[in-house]
Amino acid sequence: MTDFTRLPDLASRALGGAVVAANDEFFAARENLVLPEPAVERTEFGHKGKEYDGWETRRRRTPGHDWAIVRLGAPGIVGGIVVDTAFFSGNYPPHASLDGAAIEGHCSVDELTKADWQPLLALHDLAGNTHNHFPVFSDRRVTHVRLNIHPDGGVARLRVHGTALPDPRLVDAGPFDLAALENGGLVTGVSNEFYGRPSQLIAPGLARSMGEGWETARRRDSANDWVEVQLACEGVVTLLELDTSYFLGNAPGTAALTGSGPAGEVPLLPRTRLQPDTRHRFVLEGAPGVDRVRLDVYPDGGMARLRLWGRPTPAGRAALGRRWFDALPDVQALEVLGSVGVPPQEAGRLVGARPLGADLPPQVARLLDGPA
Repeated sequence: MTDFTRLPDLASRALGGAVVAANDEFFAARENLVLPEPAVERTEFGHKGKEYDGWETRRRRTPGHDWAIVRLGAPGIVGGIVVDTAFFSGNYPPHASLDGAAIEGHCSVDELTKADWQPLLALHDLAGNTHNHFPVFSDRRVTHVRLNIHPDGGVARLRVHGTALPDPRLVDAGPFDLAALENGGLVTGVSNEFYGRPSQLIAPGLARSMGEGWETARRRDSANDWVEVQLACEGVVTLLELDTSYFLGNAPGTAALTGSGPAGEVPLLPRTRLQPDTRHRFVLEGAPGVDRVRLDVYPDGGMARLRLWGRPTPAGRAALGRRWFDALPDVQALEVLGSVGVPPQEAGRLVGARPLGADLPPQVARLLDGPA
């Protein structure tokens, strides 16, 4: 994917992202950085001066720079960032950089500031009142990012676009949504997205309005609309949910779901009638493993959510586990191996030998390839 902005915003509050710390937020609150909606212009003045829809620090009178730390809603591999300085014209930072860290577990803010931060984006110039786009070239999975602004100023929004990469240890706990954005699902193709983005189909939670789903333009031909989703890993879907909530006069009349995987293309749900404003659930029995699905809606219309509950196949779980482990920064990879009882010297050897082969200690094989 060449346009990194087509990748999900891993930092968005809509995905569970949060600004957990900042060294200064005198003029405008740090939490605004990850709000999903675009920044708006404000004209009012408060006790501290003109108000802005963003994060703004005071004028720095000492050496150094300001920073804000964001916990990603979905840990993953960053493909690019947007530093949006909308409406900050005389008070934007002239330069910015970005660091990433991979944290094991749930740490305090104090522990987070002492984490092993690694550069994701070197210091770059910024323009005011502009969406500043920067590709990021990294193959490491991160759980947090730190935006550094030099020396001070205001930023409206930070978008951290990338590919979610779930922790396979959580996947092993039970059935999960193979299509969910937060689990690594990704929209790879769509026929039409005139009114609503297809990525919202696999967003967390329930839609709160028609605007939080996928909706196509009205068709005037004999074809139909569709969307394709790459799953978190190859898996067996056992429960399908097609949610048309809030779509009353514009829900599809019927829909079908087709999967593709090692067995080729397979029908998962035949063309089935849908109702407006309804969460439809279908139990799928005897379905083979698939790693992609195509949802066809007839002839057009809107859908709030697509859920594909199931379990990874053995091959899918192993591929996910190894992709996850290979993407861990060295420090977290050592912590992970230590948590399953691998001695430090052996852990160091394994981390340095990535990608690993098939001859592994039993506890490492279970970690990477899943329970036998």
